[in-house]
Amino acid sequence: MLYLDNAATSFPKPVEVYDRMNLFIREECANPGRSSHEMARSSAAWVMKTREALASLFNIDNPLRIGFTANATYALNMAIQGALKKGDHVITTAMDHNSVLRPLCELKKKGIIDYTIIMPYNSYGSIDPFAVSKAVKPNTRLIVLTASSNVTGTILPYKEIGEIARKKGILYLIDGAQGAGVLPLDVKSMNISMLAFPGHKGLMGPQGTGGLYVNENVNLTPIIQGGTGSHSFETFQPLFMPDMIECGTLNTPGIVGLGAGIDFILKTGTDAILKRKEILLAKLYEGLAVHRRIKLYSTVEGHRNSGIIAFIIDGMDSSETADLLDSRYHIAARPGFHCAPLAHKALGTEKTGMVRLSLGYFNTPDEIQYTIDSIKEIAKL
Repeated sequence: MLYLDNAATSFPKPVEVYDRMNLFIREECANPGRSSHEMARSSAAWVMKTREALASLFNIDNPLRIGFTANATYALNMAIQGALKKGDHVITTAMDHNSVLRPLCELKKKGIIDYTIIMPYNSYGSIDPFAVSKAVKPNTRLIVLTASSNVTGTILPYKEIGEIARKKGILYLIDGAQGAGVLPLDVKSMNISMLAFPGHKGLMGPQGTGGLYVNENVNLTPIIQGGTGSHSFETFQPLFMPDMIECGTLNTPGIVGLGAGIDFILKTGTDAILKRKEILLAKLYEGLAVHRRIKLYSTVEGHRNSGIIAFIIDGMDSSETADLLDSRYHIAARPGFHCAPLAHKALGTEKTGMVRLSLGYFNTPDEIQYTIDSIKEIAKL
């Protein structure tokens, strides 16, 4: 199988991820923070190593401001529902994922908040920072933004919008699902109040891992309560990080594997990872752009793409195209609406969806050429 579905989950992982998880789960896998015996201490130390690696990657001073979650969706819900109060106003974009849109919609339906959706100004899903600034109201408490569109790959202006949030004193939440591990994310220089991230995509860890960074100036209300291994004689949830959001037993083998993925990224460098993907993206784009039946919704100009080429073949539903790629050519792609309904409405693909080809660090030029040839054959049908 030629795998081009890395925006859903990255594959393959660095070999270090497999090796470290295998060794850990065979020899050291106890419950961190619940006991004081040797194996529990070792497990806790591995969890802390991963926190420290994440802190290094995102320029976070205190690793304990990072809490682990099952995925980015849990982290986004914890941030959104935990930070907002009745009467608050939120700004987000049509390019954001349902993991942002659905929690906001639910809070609005309950009469707790209101929100403004910023629309893209072109067919790639680009967002104008001035439109965000113009949408700010006296009661705007939070700006939520995906670092990069999971539909088109377009990198949104998260640095510039972070500066808007800084000047106006507004909390700033970044959805790092398509940016973490590929794009530069610096919580201090970019004024990121909260950063939600999955472990299994660009960070190259296993599924079932993710996390949330919370700045010390953010007052977050826990939305899940349970055992933390700390303050165990008290019946109320601890209000300090990371215990505030880490209820129940952590996915310790997954966190250990995530640490190995981040070590690979730190060793390789996000600049090198993005550059490799940009070379492959340019080849894929140039190979498809010349065909008259293929319409592209991604750009490769100006370093504005995190690793996705989205397209449709005129007269063909995206699901049919992806099925042919799978069944005839053994290429893994993602069709449909990508859990981003407002993006597809804004870009005019609410009926057909798009085929998303999302590249990874381990893809090769030969694989890209085979993909180009395969799609061109399908377009002749």
